[in-house]
Amino acid sequence: MRNISLVTEFILLGIPHTEDLETMLFVLFLSFYIFTLMGNLLILLAIVSSTRLHAPMYFFLCKLSVCDIFFPSVSSPKMLFYLSGNSRAISYAGCVSQLFFYHFLGCTECFLYTVMAYDRFVAICYPLRYTIIMSHRACAILAMGTSFFGCIQAIFLTTLTFQLPYCGPNEVGYYFCNIPGMLKLACADTSALEVVGFISVGLMPLSCFLLILTSYSCIVYSILQIRSAEGQRRAFSTCSAHLTAILLSFMPVVLIYLQPTPNPWLNATVQVLNNFVTPMLNPLIYSLRNKEVKYSLRKVLEEMALIHEK
Repeated sequence: MRNISLVTEFILLGIPHTEDLETMLFVLFLSFYIFTLMGNLLILLAIVSSTRLHAPMYFFLCKLSVCDIFFPSVSSPKMLFYLSGNSRAISYAGCVSQLFFYHFLGCTECFLYTVMAYDRFVAICYPLRYTIIMSHRACAILAMGTSFFGCIQAIFLTTLTFQLPYCGPNEVGYYFCNIPGMLKLACADTSALEVVGFISVGLMPLSCFLLILTSYSCIVYSILQIRSAEGQRRAFSTCSAHLTAILLSFMPVVLIYLQPTPNPWLNATVQVLNNFVTPMLNPLIYSLRNKEVKYSLRKVLEEMALIHEK
């Protein structure tokens, strides 16, 4: 990546219209961050320590928890640092890293939700062939594929953004280095890049959402073919947690892209929910809606309590 910029650092201005709220925001986001880390680490521990959870669905859930740990970690430490009264400056390399890892982890999660929908599709529509189709090798390829394509997308968007010259203003009107904020600071015409970036960022979630919708259409059709009400309820219960997580993840994107006129305050609020609240809620969704995860989690907590007592 060629750096022809005269700017060596950027200043993060934070969330728009939140002046004099630094202390409250610091406590709020620190709480979100701690609960996110604790919740996802407990889910990881529960899955790894329980042999009954060594199945494809929980393998992908494990990777989702890893992404949910790192995704808020892209912007949270720096934001908490300046909210506590420290410098708002971020180096040029730090800004590049933030933008890359934000899109890498965000895209990886998006692809991962799609793979998890495919897993549920195979489990419900082809239950007798599930272990053959979703073999260890297939799961490993699918998991690596989500990271590979997430990385390709992130490299493309980061290169697209930082190939531009930055030679004048260096104040990013946001709480991390995002593409719209960076393009406003570029010393060149960005109209073509804005269109390409918008298509790229919008097309990827839309494609994933359509694939997920297709999977769940087939799932619903298969569930309706089950004659017993108990069988239908059991089949749907295996999908409900994933479906809830998908809605929480994709609805913010829909709200941002389908609004008639851009609203900086709404965009910031929705993105904060997506960056901080969704990763915190995912462990709750999967543990509360899944008896096996709940049971394994209870065992882990009981073991931790026993160790603490000793």
